[in-house]
Amino acid sequence: MFKTSNPALSETVFTHSLKERVGGEAMTINGTVNKTAILLILVLIPAAWVWSSFFGADGKIVPQGQGIALIASVAGGIIGFIFAMITIFKKTWAPVTAPIYALAEGLVLGGISATFELRYPGIVVQAIGLTFGTLFALLMAYRSNLIKATENFKLGLFAATGGIAIIYLVTFVLSFFGIRIPFIHESGLIGIGFSLFVVVVAALNLVLDFDFIEQGSYAGAPKYMEWYGAFGLIVTLIWLYLEFLRLLSKLRDRR
Repeated sequence: MFKTSNPALSETVFTHSLKERVGGEAMTINGTVNKTAILLILVLIPAAWVWSSFFGADGKIVPQGQGIALIASVAGGIIGFIFAMITIFKKTWAPVTAPIYALAEGLVLGGISATFELRYPGIVVQAIGLTFGTLFALLMAYRSNLIKATENFKLGLFAATGGIAIIYLVTFVLSFFGIRIPFIHESGLIGIGFSLFVVVVAALNLVLDFDFIEQGSYAGAPKYMEWYGAFGLIVTLIWLYLEFLRLLSKLRDRR
């Protein structure tokens, strides 16, 4: 019933949390929305700091800016991964670990965004606009029942997401040996087509997240699951934003 391809929102999460709940407040959709807004703000604060450290107040590159961006991205990535795993396996800690994850990912996004912006001026604003435009468009489509998270829909999306994860893992491992998978990471038609496919899959994961959170609120999951549901949405939004950056950069390279 609660199946989703988002690794943060697995099928058994609400089942286990319902067993743990013996009283107190229950999870609500509005509560999850509020928690998501808080996490977004926490992502933006360190991202803005890294950005300003990279470009400076006058918009020019700070001499040590690239070094700061690199350190922030690496440190944020490690911390973010650790706290993402803690959140997934200790969901009762989500009210504490999810905000820490958001702060860490803000460092990562700040460094990556500044690096992309340096090479492709204006790309960050475009990627942000596309990310939130996609979020609201899919939310409206979901609320109006234009898109339904059926079991076949979930199964197909789970398979597609898993396939993408395997490709990225193989790419990461091969990079240590100086090997690069041809075509899909380049700016040719195949590379752009692959990025479009990944963007669509990432975007559709939002539908599963909406369904997961809605079902959890109807089932009366514990209050802390609002933080966990918000965490899952942030994971998907960050993935979607990064994929938009990749897609837009490939399109820029073809000009």
